[in-house]
Amino acid sequence: MTSAVVVGSGPNGLAGAIRLAQAGIEVTVVEAHERPGGGTRTSELTLPGVLHDDCAAFHPTGVASPYFAALGLERHGLEWRWPEIDLAHPLDDGRAGLAARDMALTRDSLGADGARWARIFEPIVRRFPALIEEIFQPILHVPRHPLALGRFGVKAAMPATWTSARFRDEPAKALFMGVAAHAFGRLDTPFSTSVGLMLTGAAHAVGWPVAAGGSEAIARALVAELTALGGTVRTGITVTSLDQLTEVVGSTPEIVLLDTAPAGALAILGDRLGARMRSSLTRYRYGPAAFKVDLAIEGDIPWTNPDCRRAGTLHLGGSAREMVATEATSVRGTMPERPFVLLGQQYLIDPSRSAGSVNPVYAYAHVPHGYPGDATDAVIAQIERFAPGFRDRIVAVATRSPQQWQEYNANYVGGDIGAGANDARQIVFRPRFGTNPYSLGVPGVYLCSAATPPGAGVHGMGGFRAAEAALAELRC
Repeated sequence: MTSAVVVGSGPNGLAGAIRLAQAGIEVTVVEAHERPGGGTRTSELTLPGVLHDDCAAFHPTGVASPYFAALGLERHGLEWRWPEIDLAHPLDDGRAGLAARDMALTRDSLGADGARWARIFEPIVRRFPALIEEIFQPILHVPRHPLALGRFGVKAAMPATWTSARFRDEPAKALFMGVAAHAFGRLDTPFSTSVGLMLTGAAHAVGWPVAAGGSEAIARALVAELTALGGTVRTGITVTSLDQLTEVVGSTPEIVLLDTAPAGALAILGDRLGARMRSSLTRYRYGPAAFKVDLAIEGDIPWTNPDCRRAGTLHLGGSAREMVATEATSVRGTMPERPFVLLGQQYLIDPSRSAGSVNPVYAYAHVPHGYPGDATDAVIAQIERFAPGFRDRIVAVATRSPQQWQEYNANYVGGDIGAGANDARQIVFRPRFGTNPYSLGVPGVYLCSAATPPGAGVHGMGGFRAAEAALAELRC
Protein backbone atom coordinates (compact mmCIF):
# COMPACT_ATOMS: atom_id res chain seq x y z
CA MET A 1 0.00 0.00 0.00
CA THR A 2 1.32 3.45 -0.92
CA SER A 3 2.20 5.51 2.14
CA ALA A 4 2.49 9.25 2.75
CA VAL A 5 3.67 11.53 5.51
CA VAL A 6 2.41 15.06 5.96
CA VAL A 7 4.65 17.33 8.04
CA GLY A 8 2.49 19.90 9.82
CA SER A 9 -1.16 19.72 10.83
CA GLY A 10 -2.45 23.13 9.83
CA PRO A 11 -5.58 23.28 7.66
CA ASN A 12 -3.49 22.78 4.51
CA GLY A 13 -1.63 19.81 5.92
CA LEU A 14 -4.82 18.15 7.13
CA ALA A 15 -6.65 18.87 3.86
CA GLY A 16 -3.77 17.38 1.88
CA ALA A 17 -3.73 14.33 4.15
CA ILE A 18 -7.48 13.82 3.70
CA ARG A 19 -7.21 14.03 -0.09
CA LEU A 20 -4.46 11.41 -0.11
CA ALA A 21 -6.45 9.17 2.25
CA GLN A 22 -9.46 9.50 -0.04
CA ALA A 23 -7.28 8.04 -2.79
CA GLY A 24 -6.56 4.97 -0.66
CA ILE A 25 -3.11 6.02 0.54
CA GLU A 26 -1.94 5.25 4.07
CA VAL A 27 -1.36 8.69 5.62
CA THR A 28 0.43 9.82 8.78
CA VAL A 29 0.44 13.47 9.82
CA VAL A 30 3.35 14.55 12.01
CA GLU A 31 3.01 17.70 14.14
CA ALA A 32 5.57 19.43 16.38
CA HIS A 33 2.96 20.99 18.67
CA GLU A 34 1.16 18.92 21.30
CA ARG A 35 -2.15 19.73 19.59
CA PRO A 36 -2.92 19.57 15.86
CA GLY A 37 -4.31 22.58 14.05
CA GLY A 38 -1.49 24.99 13.19
CA GLY A 39 -3.18 28.37 12.93
CA THR A 40 -6.54 26.92 14.01
CA ARG A 41 -6.12 26.40 17.72
CA THR A 42 -8.12 27.86 20.59
CA SER A 43 -6.78 28.30 24.14
CA GLU A 44 -7.48 29.81 27.54
CA LEU A 45 -4.88 32.53 27.14
CA THR A 46 -6.06 35.01 29.80
CA LEU A 47 -8.42 33.49 32.37
CA PRO A 48 -9.88 30.00 32.96
CA GLY A 49 -12.97 29.46 30.85
CA VAL A 50 -12.28 32.42 28.53
CA LEU A 51 -11.52 31.03 25.06
CA HIS A 52 -9.26 32.88 22.62
CA ASP A 53 -8.38 31.89 19.06
CA ASP A 54 -4.60 31.52 18.93
CA CYS A 55 -4.24 32.73 15.34
CA ALA A 56 -6.94 32.47 12.67
CA ALA A 57 -10.26 33.75 13.95
CA PHE A 58 -12.58 34.74 11.08
CA HIS A 59 -13.21 32.42 8.18
CA PRO A 60 -14.52 33.87 4.92
CA THR A 61 -12.19 31.58 2.99
CA GLY A 62 -13.15 28.62 5.15
CA VAL A 63 -16.85 28.89 4.43
CA ALA A 64 -16.05 29.62 0.76
CA SER A 65 -13.58 26.74 0.37
CA PRO A 66 -14.79 24.27 -2.29
CA TYR A 67 -12.84 21.43 -0.66
CA PHE A 68 -14.12 22.07 2.86
CA ALA A 69 -17.66 22.20 1.46
CA ALA A 70 -17.14 18.89 -0.33
CA LEU A 71 -15.99 17.24 2.91
CA GLY A 72 -19.17 18.04 4.82
CA LEU A 73 -17.30 18.90 8.00
CA GLU A 74 -20.55 19.80 9.76
CA ARG A 75 -21.11 16.12 10.47
CA HIS A 76 -17.96 16.27 12.61
CA GLY A 77 -19.34 19.11 14.70
CA LEU A 78 -18.13 22.16 12.76
CA GLU A 79 -20.69 24.95 13.03
CA TRP A 80 -20.28 28.33 11.38
CA ARG A 81 -21.81 31.36 13.07
CA TRP A 82 -22.30 34.76 11.44
CA PRO A 83 -22.43 38.19 13.09
CA GLU A 84 -25.14 40.66 12.16
CA ILE A 85 -22.43 42.92 10.73
CA ASP A 86 -19.41 41.09 9.34
CA LEU A 87 -17.00 44.01 9.42
CA ALA A 88 -16.92 47.56 10.77
CA HIS A 89 -14.35 50.31 10.25
CA PRO A 90 -14.85 53.15 12.76
CA LEU A 91 -13.55 56.66 12.12
CA ASP A 92 -12.47 59.45 14.46
CA ASP A 93 -15.58 61.49 13.67
CA GLY A 94 -17.89 58.75 15.00
CA ARG A 95 -18.94 57.38 11.61
CA ALA A 96 -18.20 53.82 10.50
CA GLY A 97 -18.14 51.93 7.22
CA LEU A 98 -19.90 48.57 7.47
CA ALA A 99 -19.68 45.42 5.35
CA ALA A 100 -22.30 42.71 5.62
CA ARG A 101 -24.00 40.00 3.61
CA ASP A 102 -26.91 42.42 3.52
CA MET A 103 -25.71 44.81 0.81
CA ALA A 104 -28.44 47.29 1.72
CA LEU A 105 -26.97 47.65 5.19
CA THR A 106 -23.56 48.40 3.68
CA ARG A 107 -24.99 50.90 1.21
CA ASP A 108 -26.78 52.77 3.99
CA SER A 109 -23.58 53.04 6.03
CA LEU A 110 -21.64 54.49 3.08
CA GLY A 111 -24.05 57.29 2.19
CA ALA A 112 -23.18 58.92 -1.13
CA ASP A 113 -20.73 56.09 -1.95
CA GLY A 114 -23.25 53.30 -1.34
CA ALA A 115 -24.37 52.99 -4.95
CA ARG A 116 -20.81 52.99 -6.31
CA TRP A 117 -19.77 50.39 -3.73
CA ALA A 118 -22.62 48.14 -4.88
CA ARG A 119 -21.67 48.60 -8.55
CA ILE A 120 -18.15 47.39 -7.76
CA PHE A 121 -19.00 44.44 -5.52
CA GLU A 122 -22.38 43.13 -6.70
CA PRO A 123 -20.83 41.64 -9.89
CA ILE A 124 -18.20 39.90 -7.73
CA VAL A 125 -20.94 38.52 -5.48
CA ARG A 126 -22.92 37.21 -8.47
CA ARG A 127 -19.87 35.45 -9.86
CA PHE A 128 -18.36 34.51 -6.50
CA PRO A 129 -18.44 30.67 -6.82
CA ALA A 130 -16.82 30.88 -10.26
CA LEU A 131 -14.22 33.36 -9.04
CA ILE A 132 -13.32 31.23 -6.03
CA GLU A 133 -12.84 28.24 -8.31
CA GLU A 134 -10.37 30.29 -10.36
CA ILE A 135 -8.43 32.22 -7.72
CA PHE A 136 -8.09 29.31 -5.29
CA GLN A 137 -5.51 27.72 -7.58
CA PRO A 138 -2.19 28.70 -9.22
CA ILE A 139 -2.14 31.72 -11.53
CA LEU A 140 -0.88 29.54 -14.39
CA HIS A 141 -3.88 27.37 -15.20
CA VAL A 142 -6.49 26.94 -17.91
CA PRO A 143 -9.51 28.89 -16.62
CA ARG A 144 -13.01 27.42 -16.73
CA HIS A 145 -14.49 30.89 -16.28
CA PRO A 146 -12.15 33.14 -18.30
CA LEU A 147 -14.53 36.10 -18.50
CA ALA A 148 -15.15 36.26 -14.77
CA LEU A 149 -11.45 35.78 -14.03
CA GLY A 150 -10.42 38.39 -16.57
CA ARG A 151 -12.74 41.05 -15.21
CA PHE A 152 -11.59 40.36 -11.67
CA GLY A 153 -7.93 40.23 -12.66
CA VAL A 154 -7.92 43.64 -14.32
CA LYS A 155 -9.24 45.26 -11.13
CA ALA A 156 -7.09 43.10 -8.82
CA ALA A 157 -3.90 44.25 -10.56
CA MET A 158 -4.45 47.85 -9.49
CA PRO A 159 -3.03 49.46 -6.32
CA ALA A 160 -5.46 49.61 -3.40
CA THR A 161 -5.00 53.39 -3.41
CA TRP A 162 -6.48 53.49 -6.93
CA THR A 163 -9.55 51.51 -5.88
CA SER A 164 -10.06 53.55 -2.72
CA ALA A 165 -9.84 56.78 -4.72
CA ARG A 166 -12.97 55.78 -6.63
CA PHE A 167 -15.00 56.70 -3.55
CA ARG A 168 -15.76 60.24 -2.50
CA ASP A 169 -16.16 59.97 1.27
CA GLU A 170 -14.02 58.51 4.01
CA PRO A 171 -16.24 55.63 5.26
CA ALA A 172 -16.03 53.82 1.92
CA LYS A 173 -12.38 54.72 1.32
CA ALA A 174 -11.32 53.47 4.76
CA LEU A 175 -13.56 50.39 4.70
CA PHE A 176 -11.96 49.12 1.52
CA MET A 177 -8.44 50.06 2.53
CA GLY A 178 -8.80 48.24 5.85
CA VAL A 179 -9.73 45.03 4.06
CA ALA A 180 -6.85 45.46 1.60
CA ALA A 181 -4.53 45.82 4.59
CA HIS A 182 -5.03 42.10 5.31
CA ALA A 183 -2.22 41.61 2.82
CA PHE A 184 0.31 42.94 5.39
CA GLY A 185 2.02 45.02 2.73
CA ARG A 186 2.16 48.34 0.93
CA LEU A 187 -1.19 49.60 -0.30
CA ASP A 188 0.10 51.75 -3.15
CA THR A 189 1.69 49.01 -5.27
CA PRO A 190 0.33 46.82 -8.10
CA PHE A 191 -1.94 43.93 -7.02
CA SER A 192 -2.51 45.41 -3.55
CA THR A 193 -6.19 45.67 -4.48
CA SER A 194 -6.48 41.89 -4.96
CA VAL A 195 -6.84 40.87 -1.32
CA GLY A 196 -9.29 43.70 -0.68
CA LEU A 197 -11.51 42.72 -3.61
CA MET A 198 -11.57 39.05 -2.70
CA LEU A 199 -12.20 39.46 1.04
CA THR A 200 -14.75 42.25 0.59
CA GLY A 201 -16.55 40.19 -2.03
CA ALA A 202 -16.54 37.30 0.43
CA ALA A 203 -18.05 39.51 3.13
CA HIS A 204 -21.04 40.18 0.90
CA ALA A 205 -21.27 36.72 -0.70
CA VAL A 206 -20.63 34.32 2.21
CA GLY A 207 -19.81 36.51 5.22
CA TRP A 208 -16.97 36.41 7.72
CA PRO A 209 -18.16 33.71 10.14
CA VAL A 210 -16.49 32.23 13.20
CA ALA A 211 -16.39 28.59 14.24
CA ALA A 212 -18.57 27.80 17.25
CA GLY A 213 -16.39 26.95 20.24
CA GLY A 214 -13.31 28.47 18.61
CA SER A 215 -11.27 27.96 15.46
CA GLU A 216 -9.92 24.70 16.85
CA ALA A 217 -13.30 23.20 15.91
CA ILE A 218 -12.10 23.34 12.29
CA ALA A 219 -8.99 21.32 13.12
CA ARG A 220 -11.00 18.81 15.16
CA ALA A 221 -13.40 18.29 12.26
CA LEU A 222 -10.55 17.79 9.79
CA VAL A 223 -8.79 15.33 12.12
CA ALA A 224 -12.06 13.43 12.57
CA GLU A 225 -12.49 13.17 8.79
CA LEU A 226 -8.91 11.98 8.35
CA THR A 227 -9.30 9.42 11.12
CA ALA A 228 -12.52 8.12 9.55
CA LEU A 229 -10.53 7.51 6.36
CA GLY A 230 -7.87 5.54 8.25
CA GLY A 231 -5.26 8.31 8.62
CA THR A 232 -3.41 9.10 11.82
CA VAL A 233 -2.00 12.22 13.48
CA ARG A 234 1.09 12.07 15.69
CA THR A 235 1.90 15.14 17.78
CA GLY A 236 4.95 16.32 19.70
CA ILE A 237 7.37 15.33 16.93
CA THR A 238 9.61 17.96 15.35
CA VAL A 239 10.84 16.91 11.91
CA THR A 240 14.33 18.10 11.04
CA SER A 241 15.21 15.87 8.09
CA LEU A 242 13.62 13.73 5.41
CA ASP A 243 15.41 10.62 6.70
CA GLN A 244 13.70 11.07 10.06
CA LEU A 245 10.32 10.29 8.48
CA THR A 246 11.36 6.69 7.84
CA GLU A 247 12.02 6.31 11.56
CA VAL A 248 8.71 7.95 12.46
CA VAL A 249 6.47 5.74 10.29
CA GLY A 250 8.64 2.63 10.06
CA SER A 251 9.11 2.74 6.29
CA THR A 252 10.08 5.13 3.53
CA PRO A 253 6.99 7.06 2.40
CA GLU A 254 6.36 7.42 -1.33
CA ILE A 255 4.74 10.85 -0.83
CA VAL A 256 5.73 13.67 1.53
CA LEU A 257 3.74 16.89 1.90
CA LEU A 258 5.42 19.72 3.78
CA ASP A 259 2.99 22.11 5.44
CA THR A 260 5.92 24.38 6.25
CA ALA A 261 7.30 27.74 5.26
CA PRO A 262 10.02 27.61 2.57
CA ALA A 263 12.56 28.00 5.38
CA GLY A 264 11.27 24.76 6.90
CA ALA A 265 11.49 22.96 3.58
CA LEU A 266 15.08 24.13 3.18
CA ALA A 267 15.98 22.77 6.62
CA ILE A 268 14.23 19.40 6.16
CA LEU A 269 15.38 18.66 2.62
CA GLY A 270 18.93 19.98 2.89
CA ASP A 271 21.24 18.82 0.10
CA ARG A 272 18.44 16.89 -1.60
CA LEU A 273 17.25 20.18 -3.11
CA GLY A 274 18.69 21.14 -6.47
CA ALA A 275 20.68 24.34 -6.71
CA ARG A 276 17.97 26.28 -8.56
CA MET A 277 15.21 25.22 -6.16
CA ARG A 278 17.39 26.00 -3.16
CA SER A 279 18.11 29.44 -4.61
CA SER A 280 14.40 30.10 -5.20
CA LEU A 281 13.38 29.08 -1.69
CA THR A 282 16.25 31.04 -0.16
CA ARG A 283 15.10 34.18 -1.99
CA TYR A 284 11.52 33.77 -0.77
CA ARG A 285 10.55 36.90 1.17
CA TYR A 286 8.68 37.17 4.44
CA GLY A 287 6.47 40.11 5.34
CA PRO A 288 5.60 42.29 8.34
CA ALA A 289 4.63 40.62 11.58
CA ALA A 290 1.65 40.49 13.92
CA PHE A 291 1.82 41.52 17.56
CA LYS A 292 -1.15 39.84 19.23
CA VAL A 293 -2.94 41.09 22.32
CA ASP A 294 -5.68 38.95 23.83
CA LEU A 295 -7.81 40.64 26.44
CA ALA A 296 -10.43 39.53 28.92
CA ILE A 297 -12.85 42.36 29.60
CA GLU A 298 -15.82 42.91 31.88
CA GLY A 299 -18.88 43.42 29.70
CA ASP A 300 -18.73 44.83 26.17
CA ILE A 301 -16.49 47.29 24.34
CA PRO A 302 -17.88 50.86 24.64
CA TRP A 303 -17.61 51.79 20.96
CA THR A 304 -18.46 55.38 20.10
CA ASN A 305 -20.30 54.18 17.01
CA PRO A 306 -23.18 51.90 18.10
CA ASP A 307 -23.04 49.76 14.94
CA CYS A 308 -19.58 48.58 15.99
CA ARG A 309 -21.24 46.79 18.90
CA ARG A 310 -22.87 44.42 16.38
CA ALA A 311 -19.76 43.65 14.30
CA GLY A 312 -17.74 40.46 14.47
CA THR A 313 -14.57 42.01 13.04
CA LEU A 314 -13.30 45.58 13.29
CA HIS A 315 -10.44 47.34 11.54
CA LEU A 316 -8.86 50.10 13.61
CA GLY A 317 -6.67 52.13 11.31
CA GLY A 318 -8.27 55.52 10.91
CA SER A 319 -8.50 57.07 7.46
CA ALA A 320 -7.44 55.47 4.19
CA ARG A 321 -4.49 57.87 3.92
CA GLU A 322 -3.38 57.00 7.44
CA MET A 323 -3.42 53.28 6.67
CA VAL A 324 -1.38 53.73 3.50
CA ALA A 325 1.30 55.53 5.52
CA THR A 326 1.12 53.09 8.44
CA GLU A 327 1.48 49.96 6.32
CA ALA A 328 4.38 51.47 4.35
CA THR A 329 6.09 52.29 7.63
CA SER A 330 5.79 48.68 8.83
CA VAL A 331 7.12 47.32 5.54
CA ARG A 332 10.16 49.63 5.85
CA GLY A 333 10.91 48.12 9.27
CA THR A 334 9.80 51.02 11.47
CA MET A 335 7.15 50.63 14.16
CA PRO A 336 4.18 52.96 13.49
CA GLU A 337 3.03 55.15 16.36
CA ARG A 338 -0.58 54.11 15.68
CA PRO A 339 -0.46 50.67 13.98
CA PHE A 340 -3.26 49.07 12.03
CA VAL A 341 -5.19 46.81 14.44
CA LEU A 342 -7.60 43.99 13.64
CA LEU A 343 -10.04 43.26 16.47
CA GLY A 344 -12.51 40.42 16.97
CA GLN A 345 -15.66 40.21 19.06
CA GLN A 346 -16.34 36.52 18.46
CA TYR A 347 -18.18 36.19 21.77
CA LEU A 348 -21.09 38.26 20.40
CA ILE A 349 -22.21 35.29 18.31
CA ASP A 350 -20.52 32.54 20.31
CA PRO A 351 -21.12 33.09 24.04
CA SER A 352 -19.48 29.73 24.84
CA ARG A 353 -16.17 31.59 24.68
CA SER A 354 -17.01 33.79 27.67
CA ALA A 355 -16.94 33.10 31.41
CA GLY A 356 -19.94 34.79 32.98
CA SER A 357 -19.75 38.51 32.26
CA VAL A 358 -16.07 38.30 31.25
CA ASN A 359 -15.62 38.26 27.47
CA PRO A 360 -12.59 37.55 25.24
CA VAL A 361 -11.33 40.24 22.86
CA TYR A 362 -9.00 39.23 20.03
CA ALA A 363 -6.61 41.84 18.62
CA TYR A 364 -3.35 42.10 16.74
CA ALA A 365 -1.34 44.93 15.26
CA HIS A 366 0.72 45.01 12.06
CA VAL A 367 4.32 45.56 13.14
CA PRO A 368 7.70 45.27 11.36
CA HIS A 369 9.12 41.85 10.58
CA GLY A 370 10.84 40.49 13.68
CA TYR A 371 9.84 43.54 15.76
CA PRO A 372 11.56 43.14 19.17
CA GLY A 373 9.51 45.69 21.12
CA ASP A 374 6.24 45.62 23.05
CA ALA A 375 3.20 46.88 21.13
CA THR A 376 0.66 46.18 23.87
CA ASP A 377 0.05 49.81 24.78
CA ALA A 378 -0.18 50.81 21.11
CA VAL A 379 -2.88 48.17 20.49
CA ILE A 380 -4.91 49.19 23.55
CA ALA A 381 -4.55 52.86 22.61
CA GLN A 382 -5.99 52.17 19.14
CA ILE A 383 -9.00 50.46 20.70
CA GLU A 384 -9.42 53.28 23.23
CA ARG A 385 -9.26 55.75 20.34
CA PHE A 386 -12.59 54.45 19.02
CA ALA A 387 -14.00 53.14 22.33
CA PRO A 388 -13.21 55.60 25.17
CA GLY A 389 -13.29 53.85 28.53
CA PHE A 390 -12.13 50.51 27.14
CA ARG A 391 -9.05 50.36 29.39
CA ASP A 392 -11.23 50.40 32.49
CA ARG A 393 -12.93 47.16 31.42
CA ILE A 394 -9.75 45.10 31.02
CA VAL A 395 -9.32 42.36 33.64
CA ALA A 396 -6.53 40.29 32.03
CA VAL A 397 -4.06 40.54 29.12
CA ALA A 398 -1.97 37.99 27.21
CA THR A 399 0.44 38.92 24.42
CA ARG A 400 2.37 37.17 21.66
CA SER A 401 5.32 38.97 20.04
CA PRO A 402 6.82 38.19 16.62
CA GLN A 403 9.50 36.07 18.29
CA GLN A 404 6.87 34.19 20.27
CA TRP A 405 4.85 33.61 17.09
CA GLN A 406 7.83 31.83 15.55
CA GLU A 407 8.30 29.77 18.70
CA TYR A 408 4.61 28.85 18.61
CA ASN A 409 4.75 27.89 14.93
CA ALA A 410 8.00 27.72 12.96
CA ASN A 411 6.08 28.65 9.80
CA TYR A 412 5.57 32.17 11.16
CA VAL A 413 9.08 33.35 10.33
CA GLY A 414 9.79 36.64 12.09
CA GLY A 415 6.16 36.82 13.19
CA ASP A 416 4.79 36.73 9.63
CA ILE A 417 1.52 34.82 10.20
CA GLY A 418 0.79 34.85 6.45
CA ALA A 419 3.91 32.79 5.67
CA GLY A 420 5.22 35.20 3.04
CA ALA A 421 5.31 38.78 1.85
CA ASN A 422 2.37 39.79 -0.34
CA ASP A 423 4.25 41.97 -2.77
CA ALA A 424 3.27 41.94 -6.45
CA ARG A 425 5.59 39.09 -7.41
CA GLN A 426 4.64 36.78 -4.56
CA ILE A 427 0.93 37.46 -4.89
CA VAL A 428 1.18 36.22 -8.46
CA PHE A 429 3.94 33.59 -8.11
CA ARG A 430 4.52 31.95 -4.76
CA PRO A 431 6.71 30.35 -3.60
CA ARG A 432 8.47 30.62 -6.97
CA PHE A 433 7.76 30.90 -10.68
CA GLY A 434 6.78 27.57 -12.18
CA THR A 435 4.02 25.51 -13.72
CA ASN A 436 3.80 23.34 -10.59
CA PRO A 437 4.40 25.56 -7.56
CA TYR A 438 3.88 22.64 -5.16
CA SER A 439 6.74 20.51 -6.50
CA LEU A 440 10.11 20.88 -4.78
CA GLY A 441 12.12 18.98 -7.37
CA VAL A 442 12.67 16.08 -4.97
CA PRO A 443 10.80 12.96 -6.10
CA GLY A 444 7.59 12.54 -4.12
CA VAL A 445 8.03 15.69 -2.02
CA TYR A 446 5.68 18.69 -2.23
CA LEU A 447 5.14 21.99 -0.45
CA CYS A 448 1.53 22.55 0.65
CA SER A 449 1.59 25.47 3.08
CA ALA A 450 0.27 29.05 2.88
CA ALA A 451 3.46 29.80 0.93
CA THR A 452 1.82 28.04 -2.04
CA PRO A 453 -1.23 29.10 -4.07
CA PRO A 454 -3.75 30.37 -3.20
CA GLY A 455 -1.87 31.79 -0.21
CA ALA A 456 -2.84 32.44 3.39
CA GLY A 457 -6.26 31.67 4.80
CA VAL A 458 -8.06 28.76 6.41
CA HIS A 459 -9.30 27.05 3.26
CA GLY A 460 -7.16 23.92 2.83
CA MET A 461 -6.80 24.54 -0.90
CA GLY A 462 -3.00 24.59 -0.87
CA GLY A 463 -2.99 21.16 0.75
CA PHE A 464 -5.67 19.83 -1.57
CA ARG A 465 -3.86 20.99 -4.71
CA ALA A 466 -0.48 19.74 -3.51
CA ALA A 467 -2.06 16.33 -2.87
CA GLU A 468 -3.59 16.41 -6.34
CA ALA A 469 -0.15 17.14 -7.80
CA ALA A 470 1.31 14.21 -5.86
CA LEU A 471 -1.45 11.86 -7.03
CA ALA A 472 -1.00 12.95 -10.64
CA GLU A 473 2.71 12.15 -10.50
CA LEU A 474 2.03 8.85 -8.77
CA ARG A 475 -0.26 7.78 -11.62
CA CYS A 476 2.39 8.54 -14.25
